[in-house]
Amino acid sequence: MNVSARILMTASLALALAGCTVQTAPVMMRPDGRPQLYSMKPSMDRDIQELAAALMTLGPNINRQEAIDVAHDAYVYPLYLAKEWNLTWPPLMHNVLRNAKVRPKGLCTDWASAMIEIMRHKSLKSFDLYWGVSNKGNPWREHSTLLVTAKGYPFDSGIILDPWRNSGELYWIRHVEDPTYKWKYHAGPFGPLPPIKAPFQRLPGY
Repeated sequence: MNVSARILMTASLALALAGCTVQTAPVMMRPDGRPQLYSMKPSMDRDIQELAAALMTLGPNINRQEAIDVAHDAYVYPLYLAKEWNLTWPPLMHNVLRNAKVRPKGLCTDWASAMIEIMRHKSLKSFDLYWGVSNKGNPWREHSTLLVTAKGYPFDSGIILDPWRNSGELYWIRHVEDPTYKWKYHAGPFGPLPPIKAPFQRLPGY
C-alpha cells in the first residue's frame, strides 16, 4: 500500500469513527414504489400536512392529493435512503466517506437525482420538477437539490426539498427565502417517466 492510500484509509477510518450513523424510523418500499413508514408519529404527519399546505399555495389549480403525495414521499423516502446508504452525520462527513468509496451514495447530487426520480414516477399533473444548484463550480460549497413548482410556473416560484442538509431529515423552504443557499436553475422541468407495466423497481444504487 502506497503512502497516499494509507493516508486516505487512515483519514476515512478516523472520520468514520468521528461521525455518527443516522438512525431513522423503519421504512418499507411498497410494490407500487411508494415509501411507507411502518408507524408514523403525529409529528411527522403534521410536518407532511404543513408541506402539503405550502405546496398548495404554489398555484391556483393544484390537486390536493398530489400535494399530499409529494409531501409524504419528500419526507419518508429520504429516511429509506438514509438506511440504504448507511448515512453518517454530519453531511460533510458523509461526503468524505462517499468520495472515499466507504459509502455507496449520499452526496447532494445523489439525493437530488433520487428525489427527482421517485417524483417522476408519479406522473404529476399539478407540479413541475427541477434540479436546482447553488454555488456551482465551487468544490466546497456547490449544492444540488430538487425544486418543485406549480405546473408551468417559473423556477424562482418553487419550493426546495432538500434531504441532504439535515442527513435525511427533509429541509424545505421557498428557494428565494433560503438563508443558506442561493439557488439557480440547473435542469428541468422533468417530465414523467414512461408508463410502467410491471411493479416499480428501484434503479441500481437507489
